[in-house]
Amino acid sequence: MGTYTILYYTTMRELQVALLAGSLLPTALLAQERPNIIYIMTDQQTATAMSCAGNTDVRTPNMDRLAEHGVRFTNAYCSLPLSGPSRASMFTGHTPTEIGMPTNGNPMPDSLHERSLGVLMEKAGYETAYAGKWHVHTNSLPSSHAFGFENLHGHNDYGLAEAAIAFLKRKHQKPFFLVASFDNPHNICEYARKQNPPFAQIEEPALEACPNLPANFNIAPYDADVLSYEREQSYRLYPTRHYTPDDWRRYRNAYFRLVETVDAEIGKIVDEIERQDLWRNTVIIFTSDHGDGTGAHQWNQKTALYEEVANVPLIVCLPEGKHAGKVLPQLINNGVDLMPSICDWAGVEIPDDIRGVSYRTLVETGDPEQEHQSYIVTETLFAETGNTCGWAVRTPQYKYVLYEAGKNREMLYDMKTDRGEMRNLAIEQRYEEVVKAHRALLLEWMKLHPTPGPYSPIRFIPKN
Repeated sequence: MGTYTILYYTTMRELQVALLAGSLLPTALLAQERPNIIYIMTDQQTATAMSCAGNTDVRTPNMDRLAEHGVRFTNAYCSLPLSGPSRASMFTGHTPTEIGMPTNGNPMPDSLHERSLGVLMEKAGYETAYAGKWHVHTNSLPSSHAFGFENLHGHNDYGLAEAAIAFLKRKHQKPFFLVASFDNPHNICEYARKQNPPFAQIEEPALEACPNLPANFNIAPYDADVLSYEREQSYRLYPTRHYTPDDWRRYRNAYFRLVETVDAEIGKIVDEIERQDLWRNTVIIFTSDHGDGTGAHQWNQKTALYEEVANVPLIVCLPEGKHAGKVLPQLINNGVDLMPSICDWAGVEIPDDIRGVSYRTLVETGDPEQEHQSYIVTETLFAETGNTCGWAVRTPQYKYVLYEAGKNREMLYDMKTDRGEMRNLAIEQRYEEVVKAHRALLLEWMKLHPTPGPYSPIRFIPKN
């Protein structure tokens, strides 16, 4: 465990009493013995949009620095590939649909405010601060102190890193939990609409200097046809419908340049971590709320359940650089699994109804063969277009995708041999039992996470 110790208490009350009375340890000493936690997040970054992930179309030296100091997960997925719902899942510990937050603009239920992550950490004696995009549901935190966090900086990438650095430079008498939440590469949405990117400048090079098309650029023969329907419902969201291959190359160039823009901002924070040698007593987590189609299957934006959209970066740096540079394949849901993981490191009691799984032990063991969770689920809702809902069940070898309606609404892909999702195995009889097994997992998950309202989505699962 390095040179620090995490204190555990059997109840939240015991921890609060210890902190208030100071009967066990002085606060300053407690601050040294419980790790600081820094949570860095981007918006709309697919898992492979990092040079440390082997992508030669983008240079991310600062994300790479985090990967060199930490553990990188290749199979981390968001709860729902849309900003508001994904972030709601992170900070409440619940799936978006079960708490009535499956779309942007839905406020957090009042009953969850005092059990949200920032409040739990603040009550546990952490100094809590938030800089950047919040979007649960307002773009910025709604006041100078909200949801347990001191509001350092609003939804604006300009000045965000500097605000986070100013916080790190303070004299801290308690362990701290800092969130630095960047907007980019989300500015790709404005780029696709030919609008001005709010937090970046994009230079258009000659076409020959733009990245090539991805290997899975074409729409697969047995892809869900409801996706083409959803795309046709909104030009604002999908202005790429009539893109040429050259247009897509320019899109991919812009996207990767936006990733490099936010990487440079993250680098400012990493520089301060280096300057103070915070590596020795800080857990640092880097991720994104969801990905982007990046032209795969000729898709831009999010919401669809393609790998490029649902699979997100996740890097965890442990104190003292334990397991630095390791890559792990276990399945992680970066939404529902965040709260139990943060609470685990901080010694905070997790609310009883939280079903996410902490990845602390997994990271600290660093064993790629260690059993973790057998499956995870990403859900979706096309709320801004045709209201189609869907689910992806990810198991170690397969990814099962189900949309509520349409031709080829059920899909199965072998993640060992077909990460680009070009061969739908659900149409082949020999995979019938595999499909049935994944239907059963989805049924189990839906029963654990019921949707409010009179109609259960269980009715959309095909009967065996």
